[in-house]
Amino acid sequence: MKITMKTTLLILLILVVSAGGAFAQRVGEPDPAQIGVDTAQQELREISITRFEDAGMWKSQMPRDAGITSIRKIKGSPIDKEPVEGEEEVGIQEADDYVLGVRANFYKRSVTSFAVLPSKPMAVEGICKTISVWVIGRNTDHLLKLLIKDQFGHQAEVTMGKLNFAGWKKMTVAIPSHIVQKDYHYVNKIGIEILGFRIDCNAEETYGSYYIYFDDLRATTDLFTENNRDVDDIADVW
Repeated sequence: MKITMKTTLLILLILVVSAGGAFAQRVGEPDPAQIGVDTAQQELREISITRFEDAGMWKSQMPRDAGITSIRKIKGSPIDKEPVEGEEEVGIQEADDYVLGVRANFYKRSVTSFAVLPSKPMAVEGICKTISVWVIGRNTDHLLKLLIKDQFGHQAEVTMGKLNFAGWKKMTVAIPSHIVQKDYHYVNKIGIEILGFRIDCNAEETYGSYYIYFDDLRATTDLFTENNRDVDDIADVW
């Protein structure tokens, strides 16, 4: 079959458009509807985990020979942040006036890290698809990691990305499929717990004082299993 020049150009155009669409999907935020789909039905919903209003509920840790850290609440909020869908409909009213500020004072240039941890692990209802948090990273090459624990108590870390941007940015990460969130033997053990964050510092920028700010930690989660449990089942917690 003879292929004309017009047909060849049409094929090339289709390939370019398809590649462009795939590239746009890769660089955008992860699509919760396509992450870890293992059931015929999903009930995806964005929920608020914490708005960082109370600095007393958080602590920071850093190796003693590398520096010291401090935490305080700072008045402010990202301008572009949108409310959680559905909260106003059910009458949820929660203060959203402050953010969490963390300062690290380095003693010397070194390969080090510091952690930002809640007073107790924060459970995420349902099967978690993505986690997002608003961050001011002060345009550094430090790396932000999310610390989590699966339903059996195994700890893991998920890389959220570099902090090389100015001003507020919403950082979103997909929860990898190898993180165990559900086992058909245990219907009462579902989801993950958030243990906090770790900032892995770039050695070239570990000098002076470094500031980082957090606001509005959210999860997009599948609540289908939670909303369809047997009401007369017994929890294996004794």
